[in-house]
Amino acid sequence: MNPAVRAAAAALAVACAPVCAGTAWADPAPQPAPPTDGAGATPVAADQPLHNITYRARIDGVARGALITYKVNDTQVQSADPTMLPGRVFEAQSVLSDANLAGMQVSIQWPYGANLHCEILVDDTVVAQADQFIRPRLTHADDDPDYGKLFCGAPLIKPVAVATPEDPAAPAAPAPAAQPPST
Repeated sequence: MNPAVRAAAAALAVACAPVCAGTAWADPAPQPAPPTDGAGATPVAADQPLHNITYRARIDGVARGALITYKVNDTQVQSADPTMLPGRVFEAQSVLSDANLAGMQVSIQWPYGANLHCEILVDDTVVAQADQFIRPRLTHADDDPDYGKLFCGAPLIKPVAVATPEDPAAPAAPAPAAQPPST
């Protein structure tokens, strides 16, 4: 073999080594301890089973701007804007600790119209299903901000001022003002 070719091959091997090197496996980083319930030793999420959630949506009609929003976990939502042709089904998977939080919204852009369909499955059982026909409009529906939207399951966002018994961190309603004593 020619010495110049050998030198070029060696230089190429040295230059490609950082790019072609395999991934080194290291010890995984230590994970933070799970949250506790205040007593010290028992994790909060350990006693709650996780639920497999399947979201399905279908838009039958010719409509642009399909937007599908659904719960990804207990506190976050995700949106997808797939190309929805008649008969095509959008499907997404998620895992929630509380199956009652599963919710989604299917919407299309104004001025289009279509039949909207959504369903939510929790552990392979249908728990919510909705259908709605959105008629085409010539003018924007200023009086109805939810025109063109289909809601299915739980609301996607919990209002801030609403307190539930399970959520002591929500702000409480202000106490009524004390009446001055009458003389």
